[in-house]
Formats: sequence, structure tokens, C-alpha cells
Amino acid sequence: PSLAERSRAVGPGASVGSSRSSLWTLPGRFLFQIIPRGAGPRCWPQRLPSESQLWYVFGSGTQLTILGQPKSDPLVTLFLPSLKNLQVKKATLVCLVSEFYPGTLVVDWKVDGIPVTQGVETTQPSKQTNNKYVASSYLTLMSDQWVPHSRYTCQVTHEGNTVEKSLSPA
Repeated sequence: PSLAERSRAVGPGASVGSSRSSLWTLPGRFLFQIIPRGAGPRCWPQRLPSESQLWYVFGSGTQLTILGQPKSDPLVTLFLPSLKNLQVKKATLVCLVSEFYPGTLVVDWKVDGIPVTQGVETTQPSKQTNNKYVASSYLTLMSDQWVPHSRYTCQVTHEGNTVEKSLSPA
């Protein structure tokens, strides 16, 4: 895209992760461009990008967050399966993570201290009315897998800090 097209995409309203790239600037310092998924974000020091210039790949997992408010640690609440849920031969544990900022985190599950990935679903964080975030993670087991275990743990990592909540069905 031309410079005019790119400058229309500057700012928070620009689309991220779409097929069009979006351009962000940090005045007097860097030009930061989010490009299509898989290509990795690039950063150009003090100049507009061109094919002949050096660029730096941050990697597909790096995120730049400009804080608009103070950081807030997550509140983690773990719920056991409902009786109704168990009656249909399933056991779904719910880990509710709320009141966190910024809006990125990692949720891991453990059963009797052993990491579990099968049967896990985690929602994307969504913004609450207070501008903090909320997300949920679900661990679904068949009821026969539920009974023999003694401890279920939801482990939340946010901004380098880890919070664990554990429950026992008995």
C-alpha cells in the first residue's frame, strides 16, 4: 500500500490480524506495523519501511502493550461440576478469571498435580465495563475420569505472575 493508504490505518482503530496491514507509530522513535498472521510484526527505527532497510522480527508470540491504566492482578474462582452436569456423565470444571489488566493471560489445568491439555477450552478475554478483562477456562472430563482424582487446579499466569486455585471433589 502507498504511504497515504498506510497513514489512514494509523491508530487504535486499525484492524489487527486481518489481511490488510495496520500501521502504528511511536512518535520520534519507531514505526510498528502489524502484518498478516504468520509473517510476524516488524519494527523500523525512525524511518518508513522499505525493502532495502533492516527490520526486526519480534516473533509471532510477542505483543506490544501500551498501558492505558494501572496493571491489575486477576481474581481467579474455580467451580466444581454441577450435579446436573454429572448426571449426563460429564464433569466440567469452570475457572473464571476476572478483573485483570492488561488483557492477556495463560490458563493451565492440572489434575492431581499433572498438567492436562485434553478437554480444555479457554475463551478470549473480553473487556468488562470497568475496562478490566474477564475470561473463562473449562476442563471437561467424562464422569468416570472425574471420580478417581482428588485435586483439580486452575493455574493462571498474567504479567509473569502465577495464581493457582485448587478444589477437591470430596
